[in-house]
Amino acid sequence: MVTFDHRDPGTAESDWARCGALHRAPELELTGADRAVVFAAHPDDETLGAGGTVHRLARAGAEVRVVVATLGENSHPGSSTHTPQQLAELRHGEMVAAVRALAGDRAAPVFLSLTDGALAEDELRGPVAEHLDWVQGGENPLVLVTWERDGHTDHEVLARTVTRAAGARGLRCAQFPIWFWHWGSPTRLPRGLVRIPLDDAARSAKRAALEHHATQVRPLSDRPGDEVLLGPHVLAHFERSAEFFVLSAPDQKTVFDRVHTAAEDPWDVDTSWYERRKREVLLGCLPRQRYGTVLDLGCSTGALTVALAGRAGSVVAVDASDVALRAARTRLDREGVTNVELVNAVLPAGWEDRWAGRELIVVSEMGYFCSPEQWEELLDRCVAALEPEGHLVLCHWRHPIEGWPLDGADVHREARRRADLRRVVSHRERDFDLEVFAPVPRGQR
Repeated sequence: MVTFDHRDPGTAESDWARCGALHRAPELELTGADRAVVFAAHPDDETLGAGGTVHRLARAGAEVRVVVATLGENSHPGSSTHTPQQLAELRHGEMVAAVRALAGDRAAPVFLSLTDGALAEDELRGPVAEHLDWVQGGENPLVLVTWERDGHTDHEVLARTVTRAAGARGLRCAQFPIWFWHWGSPTRLPRGLVRIPLDDAARSAKRAALEHHATQVRPLSDRPGDEVLLGPHVLAHFERSAEFFVLSAPDQKTVFDRVHTAAEDPWDVDTSWYERRKREVLLGCLPRQRYGTVLDLGCSTGALTVALAGRAGSVVAVDASDVALRAARTRLDREGVTNVELVNAVLPAGWEDRWAGRELIVVSEMGYFCSPEQWEELLDRCVAALEPEGHLVLCHWRHPIEGWPLDGADVHREARRRADLRRVVSHRERDFDLEVFAPVPRGQR
């Protein structure tokens, strides 16, 4: 956890205003969102991080539920004028008024009244599941929550609990940083950042809501321990014309089991000219005619796996969906392919150490289904598993990938930035990027 002093000026808003990455962040589409649940660790988190977005959603007719885990009763531990119980009562009323200022009758806060500063996943799982059940009843649901790397334990515990549960349901989920804007810097900006523009009405509603959080934006008294927590240097970060979120990656198994159950060939790998030609281009770009040991990550129904098996001694093909793997097994049996082992695993968490010593690793159309952190870990795993003369192949769609933190450009950019990889083949078309990398010996990095 990052520790910081609220009174410290931290990173100036002028530094963020000059940050080009903020201005270039893609927009998170709200059109059609009919239900949204916002999880806040403390009263005021919802306003600081997502107040303008709540206003936009409510104004567009969406049902909005704001769930606050604690009453923030320990915000002023050194106060000689207010007990934690008194602060809890005040902040309860402030929260009700703030949410009304943001959304009128379209939203009301739900109070879990858990202990401020001591949130635990075990006590959160039940309430989180209840409110995700509610939002999942919408046609186009949206889940918002504090950021899992925000530097405050409560923010992070709540985020981990919500993102795991939302991901397992395949729900669209985005996290809002709050304290990061204070202690962080443009050089530490998280990947997968998106923005929601705020018009004058949304910004005005956000300001009005913040005014209702009086215990935070004004001193409790002039005595020591009652100082203002959200001073002008902090509030300046939340006056922007956009709010920023970090997209969470949905659970791959849930999403792709659903996709492969809904359609026998969801990607048209057997009928699409794009898919058939892309496989031929990939095979043609391999620097060697044959490879002894091959790892095919994100194999889906096995069309590329079969082609790789013809150039390999053995192939381990991995996919998050056991539904897809059943289709891959049918394909392998039908075509008499016997040198392929199918493995059901969500990567990178399900990586197996026995996959070390690979001569070829292929990651085709699956890198952008990771979070930025997961993709970095998966690249680490791939590089470590490659033989010194081995190759890593990346092949991805070049157009935007809706609902996931990364797109093809992000995936390939991160690989090119690595000192332990060098590119040996590059092929770019209108629709896909294909690159082949080789490991760089340790002494040359």
